[in-house]
Amino acid sequence: MKRLCLAILLLVGFSYILSAQELTVASFNIRLKTTADVGNLWEDRKQAVTDLIQFHEFDIFGIQEGFYEQVQDMKQQLLGFDYVGVGRDDGAQKGEYSAIFYNQHRFKLIKDGTFWLSPTDTQRPNRGWDAALPRVCTWAVFEDNKNGKQFIFMNTHFDHIGVVARRESAKLILERAEDLATGLPIILTGDFNIDETNEAYFTLAKSGIVQDAYDLAKIVYEPNSSFNAWGKGLKPKQRIDHIFLTKPFSVRKYGILTDTYMGKFPSDHFPVVSVLQW
Repeated sequence: MKRLCLAILLLVGFSYILSAQELTVASFNIRLKTTADVGNLWEDRKQAVTDLIQFHEFDIFGIQEGFYEQVQDMKQQLLGFDYVGVGRDDGAQKGEYSAIFYNQHRFKLIKDGTFWLSPTDTQRPNRGWDAALPRVCTWAVFEDNKNGKQFIFMNTHFDHIGVVARRESAKLILERAEDLATGLPIILTGDFNIDETNEAYFTLAKSGIVQDAYDLAKIVYEPNSSFNAWGKGLKPKQRIDHIFLTKPFSVRKYGILTDTYMGKFPSDHFPVVSVLQW
């Protein structure tokens, strides 16, 4: 009987250690607020967006396309969460954010910033290479309160037009990651506007620095593409939203979450999620 009790205690203790070393990360293009989305207005779907995040217990995640008002709506709904990031049009509140939301009870913010994806000026709003729009990468160094370990989280949204911009943006982010947090593990999320067959994707996935969480996951849930175009652009496969990372993180599972509400989609992208282990 004593041996059985000891075995149970050891099993419970081991399970607790494993759970304490896990974190759920995600990338979620929430779709900008626009009156053009008849039937899918932000006011109608913002609760579905935050309900999805809370139900699946995201610990830390990057969003794309959120305007200041949307970011504030999410912060209000996600109790215990804060965010870092700025609007890409003025470095303050104007334009789309590539914000990083994080659970304040789990993570301590050490430092953060945003740089523009550009060959000429990464500190002020501008368009880089052949990009159609200004593009940014928001980053932050966090300390995990559960184990005292630090990492850098980076979140971005690549240009939808510029072929050169996407390739060079990938190179720039890898360079800046090393400059901003030498030796720290990296988690990189974003809407990269490239699928897993694209040259810019390989610039990241085959860099020898970061790896695709999809390729590392022990369990993969990929029911369809990560972009849905409000249900009109679904494909059997094709990921343009990605999570990249470095060691010592391993990936227990990866998924494209296809949650809906009343037959509608919370966004024109599905969130991609990974459960990581230190």
